[in-house]
Amino acid sequence: MKYDFHTHSKYSPDSWMEPETMVKTAVKKGLSGIAVTDHNTIKGGLETKKFERKNFKVIVGSEISTERGEVIGLFLSEDILSHKFSAVIDKIKEQNGLVVLPHPFDELRGNGLKPTEDDAGLIDYVEIFNSRCFLSKYNEKAKEYAKKHGLNVIAGSDAHFAHEIGNAGIDTGSEDPADAFKEGDFTIFGQKSSFINLGLTKVLKTWKKTSSG
Repeated sequence: MKYDFHTHSKYSPDSWMEPETMVKTAVKKGLSGIAVTDHNTIKGGLETKKFERKNFKVIVGSEISTERGEVIGLFLSEDILSHKFSAVIDKIKEQNGLVVLPHPFDELRGNGLKPTEDDAGLIDYVEIFNSRCFLSKYNEKAKEYAKKHGLNVIAGSDAHFAHEIGNAGIDTGSEDPADAFKEGDFTIFGQKSSFINLGLTKVLKTWKKTSSG
């Protein structure tokens, strides 16, 4: 069972994927589920969950901007409106969600959160492979931080386009991703995305902002 835990639908300002397309693409690629982690909203996750199938899970999440960098909440039921790091952590935990640090240490994109020693106790999972971390050292730093502090690890494609879905994630024998999390019974898989995708994302974000304005 393979799951991609970091994807973006059209409800993110820098993606245009339709929820149904995301599910069809993921199933075609042999995935058993995805987490939809749109920027600052769970709407994409909720819409995508409508297309959930018997053998395909959709996890509702959100990648939330804070003053220190981005934080992902998984298994959410409500939007988190705060953008203060400490408050975002609290709100995720109030929903019994999981706190994930996506692409920490990623200086190239400028939105990676550099965790401190004190942050370790607040984090449930560290994303140690993000397909859009174009410099391997950023994924390596994340892996080192997780190992040093005994933290659980995760991976995701950070897909903004359909062809990126499934570029990274976890492989587990569990049919339920929640069970896989609890048991830690999974392995990481991943491959890098093309640098071109980052450029296309920036173009798309500018176009959507201009069109809506």
